[in-house]
Amino acid sequence: MSWTGNSSGFWNRNRWLVWTAGIVAGVVLLASFMSRGEVVPVRAAMAQRTTIRSVVSTNGKVEPIENFEAHAPVGTTVTKLLVREGDRVQKGQLLLQLNDVEARSEAARALAQVRSAQADLSAVQSGGNREEVLTLDSHLTQARTERDTAQRNLEALRRLQKDGAASPGEVTAAEDHLQRANSDVTLLEQKRKGRYSSPEIVRVEAQKTEAQAAYEAAEDALRQLNVRAPFSGIVYSLPVLQGAYVNPGDLVLQEADLSKVRVRAFVDEPDVGRLVGGDPIEVTWDALPDRIWHSTVTMTPAVIKLHGTRSVGETTCVVDNPDLKLLPNVNVGITIITAEHHDVLTVPREAVHQEDSRTYVYQIQNDELRRRDVQTSISNLTQVEVTGGLPDNLLVALAPLNSKPLRNGLAVRVVH
Repeated sequence: MSWTGNSSGFWNRNRWLVWTAGIVAGVVLLASFMSRGEVVPVRAAMAQRTTIRSVVSTNGKVEPIENFEAHAPVGTTVTKLLVREGDRVQKGQLLLQLNDVEARSEAARALAQVRSAQADLSAVQSGGNREEVLTLDSHLTQARTERDTAQRNLEALRRLQKDGAASPGEVTAAEDHLQRANSDVTLLEQKRKGRYSSPEIVRVEAQKTEAQAAYEAAEDALRQLNVRAPFSGIVYSLPVLQGAYVNPGDLVLQEADLSKVRVRAFVDEPDVGRLVGGDPIEVTWDALPDRIWHSTVTMTPAVIKLHGTRSVGETTCVVDNPDLKLLPNVNVGITIITAEHHDVLTVPREAVHQEDSRTYVYQIQNDELRRRDVQTSISNLTQVEVTGGLPDNLLVALAPLNSKPLRNGLAVRVVH
């Protein structure tokens, strides 16, 4: 069989396979030519020098540093409101009064018990009340007089006995009389010094202490019913009405010195490690959108807590509030500046790519992309600092305006 015949047979047997292979090759070749000729539209930006800040953005809450809360010590009614919310008050100023009639009566009863206990203690310490002491002193004086008389009689009889003018029996009787007189004096002196036993003295002292504590508690309740400012400040909460009834423990007034306030920021767990004491903080409040309050981090988080559905660390700062615009308990925006570099080269964040731990951008040169490896430093949501590999004012590609991926050598057209 000839080669021509074999070739003709092969063609007849495999013509569909050959046609399919030819079509595929043609499509690939056509696609290659079309790809080479396509120009991809891209957005672009210049690498330029500016200031870049790396920040942690979160929320926080305003707290008073020096705060005073008044609570109702007992169930009673509000007699007088002498201030309104927002009023500036001076230290010692009477702010409100609760009904204190019962408290005054209780204080008076407690004071009477204190005075009675004090009198009992004085009586115990001095050997009895005044009448008892006077009576005992009188008996002691009489006993000492009788003892002195017996002593003189005995001495006289002993002299007479030497002269034979007194018998031994008379002397013995005089000695017995003196001994009885001495015993009477000793007994009365012991009564005066130790009329009450140690347990009795302890009991009376305890009664006096208990009465004093009851009086102090009554006086404290009376003071709480007449609320005075413990320091100069502003009444920022007054949740009661005159004439209203309040239960024991109910909050009736809050006062604070708002010239300085504490701001507590809630930092998400991944950002906690970026915080350093002294980091600048900017505080904003939606109610005053044109205001920014400045401070620094005074405390870095020591623990992670659950705050709603977030795991956060709490950091605080003290903010000067001379115009008293920041109010306690308001929610504020927090920006913590963890790094700030001035006059550094930056590019938009979307211009920076990473592959195999290498960072690069695409330079646009003669309408084609040229890959350039770069070194970077800090970044934020929009910008990245470039520290090496890129000169100033170089045009870099951002995202394409179609689905074509960026690659080295790709023809592009900058769209503004």
